[in-house]
Amino acid sequence: MLDDALRGTKVLDLSRILAGPWCAQNLADLGADVIKVEKVAGGDDTRGWGPPYVAGTDPGDGFSAYFVACNRGKRSIAVDFSTPQGRDLIRRLAADADVVVENYRAGTLERHGLGYADLAAENPGLVFVSITGFGPTGPMAGKPGYDYVFQGMGGLMSYTGRPDGEPGAGPIRTGVAVVDVMTGMYATTAVLAALVKRAATGLGQQVDVALLDVAVALNANQAANYLVSGRPPERIGTAHPNCAPYDVFACSDGHLILAIGNDGQFARFCAAAGLDGLAADPRFATNSARLRNIGALRPVVAEVMLGRTRADWARTLDDAGVPWGPINDLAEVFADEQVVHRSMLVDTQHPVAGTIPVVRNPLVQSGPNPLPPPGVGEHTRQVLTETGLTDEQIEHLIREGVIGATLEDRA
Repeated sequence: MLDDALRGTKVLDLSRILAGPWCAQNLADLGADVIKVEKVAGGDDTRGWGPPYVAGTDPGDGFSAYFVACNRGKRSIAVDFSTPQGRDLIRRLAADADVVVENYRAGTLERHGLGYADLAAENPGLVFVSITGFGPTGPMAGKPGYDYVFQGMGGLMSYTGRPDGEPGAGPIRTGVAVVDVMTGMYATTAVLAALVKRAATGLGQQVDVALLDVAVALNANQAANYLVSGRPPERIGTAHPNCAPYDVFACSDGHLILAIGNDGQFARFCAAAGLDGLAADPRFATNSARLRNIGALRPVVAEVMLGRTRADWARTLDDAGVPWGPINDLAEVFADEQVVHRSMLVDTQHPVAGTIPVVRNPLVQSGPNPLPPPGVGEHTRQVLTETGLTDEQIEHLIREGVIGATLEDRA
C-alpha cells in the first residue's frame, strides 16, 4: 500500500490556489503530515471560489468545492507571517519539516526571510519546492499568471478547438486547470526524487517548477510533431493528430468516441460496420494513408455511425474488440459501474462540515479514508502545541492577530 509510504514525513504547505496545494495533497495522500499555512483573514483564496459549497455550510466557513478538491488530508494553521512573530513561527515549523511547498511570486518569501537559503541554514536536509508562473529568473520572472494564461502561452490552446471555417471555430481552453494540476504532479515527482537523493546525501535542495515550463512540456506528441515537421499543429476539433479514425461521431441517439489506434482495429471495425473492402482500399489500408485521406474517410465513417444507436454500437464494437467510449457527464461518471468498482468516490467526515465527498487519489487504492479538508486554522493550537508553545503563548498570539482562532476558540 502507498497510503503510508511517506509516514513520518513532515510537509509545510505554504501554497494556495491549485498547483501547490495539489502537490501537497498528493503527499498527504501518500501518508505525509501536511501542515497548510493560511492567511488569518479568510485563508486560502479558493475558500471563496464558490458556489458551490459543501452542503450545510455557509460561504464564510470556507468549504468551497474548489478548496475541497485540493486540500484533503491536511492540517490547517492560520499565520500572518508579515509580522515578526509570524515569521518566527514559520521558521520554527520549517526547522522540523522535511519538505516545504510554496507558490508565491519569485522573491516574496525571501523578502520575509523565509526563502530557501534562510530556512536551509537551520535545516540543511530541507526539500524546498518553489512553484512559480515563469521561474525565478528571466525577463518574465516575478510576473503573476494563472493556468488559463499558460494554456494559451504554452501552445495548448493553439490546436485545441474547432478549425477555422466550422461553427464554433476558435481556440478553446480545457475545462479543468490542466497546467496547474500537472504542475502539481510534476512537483510531487520532484519531491519524491529529492527525498530519495537526500537519503543518500543527507542534504535537501531547492526545486524550481514553473507553470510555463509545464505547459510547454504538456504539448507532448504535438510538440514532437512540430519539432520534426516544422509545421505548427492546427485546430482539428475532436480528431487525433496521429491516428484515424479517432474522433467523436454522432449515432442515431447521441455521440460516442471511436478510438482506432492501429490497422487491425480498423479492419475489425470495417467488418463489424459493414464497410466491406474499405480496409483493403489503398487510401485507408494504413494509419498514415488514413491520415492523408481523412477528408474522404471521415464522411463514410460518419454516415455508417449515424445509422445505429449508441447501445447498438457499444455491443458491436465490444464484440469486435474496437476501442470506443461514451461522453459522460459527471453524474454518469460517478454512477459508472467501473468507477464505482474502483471506489473513486470517497466520503470524509469533518466535525463541523459533516460529510465531504472527495475523489480518491489514483495512487492509493486501499487503506483508511483520508482526513477531510480542514477549516481555516482548524489545527493551529494543535500544531503549535506540538512545537512547544504553551496555551498562554498561543492565546497571546491570537489576541495579537498573529495567528487565527481555531475551531475550539471560535466555538
